[in-house]
Amino acid sequence: MSLASPIQEPKKSAIDWRSLRDDFPALHQIVHGHPLIYFDNAATTQKPRFVIEALRSFYERDNANVHRGVHELSNRASAAYEAARARAAQFIRAKSADEIVFTRGTTEAINLVAQSWGPKNLRPGDRILLTEMEHHSNIVPWQLLAERVGAQLIFLPISDDKGLLDLNRLDEWLTPQVKILAITHISNSLGTVNPVAELCRRARRIGAVTLIDAAQSAGHCPLDVQEIGCDFLAFSGHKMCGPTGIGVLYGRHELLEAMPPYQGGGDMISTVDFHRSTWNRVPHKFEAGTPHISGAVGLHAAMDYLDRIGRKNIAQRDHELAAYAYERLSRLSGLRLFGPHVGRAGLVSFLAADVHAHDLVTVADQRGIALRGGHHCNQPLMKQLGVEATARASFYFYNLEEEIDRFVDALREIQKFFSR
Repeated sequence: MSLASPIQEPKKSAIDWRSLRDDFPALHQIVHGHPLIYFDNAATTQKPRFVIEALRSFYERDNANVHRGVHELSNRASAAYEAARARAAQFIRAKSADEIVFTRGTTEAINLVAQSWGPKNLRPGDRILLTEMEHHSNIVPWQLLAERVGAQLIFLPISDDKGLLDLNRLDEWLTPQVKILAITHISNSLGTVNPVAELCRRARRIGAVTLIDAAQSAGHCPLDVQEIGCDFLAFSGHKMCGPTGIGVLYGRHELLEAMPPYQGGGDMISTVDFHRSTWNRVPHKFEAGTPHISGAVGLHAAMDYLDRIGRKNIAQRDHELAAYAYERLSRLSGLRLFGPHVGRAGLVSFLAADVHAHDLVTVADQRGIALRGGHHCNQPLMKQLGVEATARASFYFYNLEEEIDRFVDALREIQKFFSR
């Protein structure tokens, strides 16, 4: 048995999605003589004016360093930075703002856990359980840790092209040797929505710590870390209408408290002398140096913007667009589609017969259509699927069905061109 996505095919939303496009300046441009169709949202999303204005306002009025000054601008910057932390805690229903560590993004957040929690808690022969659909950011840090401490990596397999985890024998994988389960919530290549709450519940039975890579889900659906029951969760601002270079690591307070610092420097210390230092309280213990203050301000604005739309509505819209695209693409001959048939998140990966993914997306770009082609930082997954690369169209709430229609028409023309 495979555990499919718990999300059912949606009913149509009543929101006027077309009107929301006016909030995004980047969507209203001509690329190579064609109106832009932006279908690369799994890589990064576009930014609304609300976020852009928040960044502009900060730099025009409140720009100063945080936590170190007593002048008015520093007080404003510090208040804005900590307000963003409190907002992030609310956004994912953490118990406290102290459980929110600001990072550069999901990648750094996972590295922080691997490099700080890992050496203190793993020993030779211990196991780290991942899945075959993980992004490199949730594989490479654990490889480095395993090599460092003598632990072993093991991987839950996917069933087939449908992209569901094969959990028939999960209890055989979740043995007492597994000390951490680190899994993606939504696959950036397959669109699979994994049942993370169930997986965390089963991991807790054997005392394993859990980490959720929420890079593809934080801006697309409601998240509740208490309901999921995870120990750590990571996400990036730029994939949810926020700035680049800012992200969040959620960690249960008792785990963060027991972890050593990730980096040394200013702001993460309590006292310093020539031979010994003591550390600041959590979460500041993990935020060495001047942080990405404007990034936190922009992330705060992005979270407010998304919650005004409603993340349940955004999740519904994602599934509407993905279902529509999958149905339209399935009518084309010579096309291989990857991932689940139903309940998929807002993306579709595919291959056209005799057309390399890079060639396909290059020609699509000449028609103003921004796709992604390659291994999508999923090289092990590509090997399991028996391919080198795929083309990927990934959607967000500001995309429209008519854009999908134009994309499918262009893809049909591209197939004809390469079949000559």
